[in-house]
Amino acid sequence: MAPTDPLSSRPAPVRGVAAEGEGTAAGRRPDRSESFGEALLGKILDSAHELPPHLIGPLVADVVDQLGGRRPQVLLQDYGQLVLVPLPGEGLTGGGPQLIDDSEAGRCFLDAVPVEVPQEDGVRVHLPLLDGGDQVGVMAVTLDSVDDDDRRLLLRISGLVADLLVTKHGYSDLFFDVRRDEGMSVAAEIQWSLLPPLAMIMPRVAVAGVLEPAYDVGGDSFDYALNGDVLHVVMIDAMGHGLDAATMATVAIGAYRHARRAGIGLSEIYAFMDRAVAEQFGPEQFVTAQMLQLDTTTGRVQWVNAGHPPPILVRDHRVAQRLVAPTTLPVGLGGSEPQVSELGLVPGDRVLCFTDGVVEEHKSGGEEFGEHQLIDCVNHLERTGRGIRAVTRSLSHTLKRARGGQTSDDATLLMVEWRG
Repeated sequence: MAPTDPLSSRPAPVRGVAAEGEGTAAGRRPDRSESFGEALLGKILDSAHELPPHLIGPLVADVVDQLGGRRPQVLLQDYGQLVLVPLPGEGLTGGGPQLIDDSEAGRCFLDAVPVEVPQEDGVRVHLPLLDGGDQVGVMAVTLDSVDDDDRRLLLRISGLVADLLVTKHGYSDLFFDVRRDEGMSVAAEIQWSLLPPLAMIMPRVAVAGVLEPAYDVGGDSFDYALNGDVLHVVMIDAMGHGLDAATMATVAIGAYRHARRAGIGLSEIYAFMDRAVAEQFGPEQFVTAQMLQLDTTTGRVQWVNAGHPPPILVRDHRVAQRLVAPTTLPVGLGGSEPQVSELGLVPGDRVLCFTDGVVEEHKSGGEEFGEHQLIDCVNHLERTGRGIRAVTRSLSHTLKRARGGQTSDDATLLMVEWRG
């Protein structure tokens, strides 16, 4: 009897299978026939190479239909990280944005786990669209019922869809337009084009960052790279705001990447960035910066501070200390060789870096927000036990609400977790 796929009553096609009893166990060729599940995944893979970005939606709809599903949706996170917005496309279900903090799709997004919701006509399944730990969005589909075979296939399909969205992102403005909830300044356009993914979750280390104001950020930026066992991180804050600050941030990040890729140490990276900014913008302009290197095998973190607020160490879900260390002048002002500080992390430790806009912004009523308020917010959110992406995002939004929803300066957060 031909093998039957668990998701379909149709016999799976059989090709290249040796007849029963033919040959020996060692000499028999393996079954290379295509199962129903492989055919679905193959449809995505076979189409991916030359698929125009605007046809990702119809491809998803077609695959979901073959699986017996209906009402497929691909939901993308907006730049402000407040809502999930449906991707348009033939065969995809539309609708309005869904609040990340108040929807099943949002719960799937924040916790990066599938969420199943029983409904009158079946089960609505929400799946995280993950690429290297970065949460691209959520895929949703309704099935009559869900078993383990469905779950396995849907997770694999959502993984391929996430990869498609990431790889096609650079070819089109479609995804930019979907994710924009309001107009974006030219400075913000530049800064977002510089950024790596907002999150990276790996077995030994995780990173998550947030930029505010998302649609008008000027001089704040960050960058990271996982090279072998070493995580490299930088956070910068270029003086001023608007296009001039964004231009200076571009030079600073470009100089950092160039120096990092040359394999030099933290002190030398600072010197290279310092020269690049000074030569381009003159002696009156500067960029505060903080560069870190984390050995993900040992948990040893080293950092250099160039006029930046000291980072905060979170241990056992509480702020353990401010990582106060010797600093040098901001990048561009010709400071002395910076001192490299070191600290040994324990598994689960988180290091929070932030720009001065986070603590110098004034709360409603005129009082400066301050580091004590920041620490209280971190302690409160850490007690939830949620992942680094959810905590960083919630922290940014909590701080913004405490400021009355206003941000007169860039307020950027970047959290690193050593998972051990």
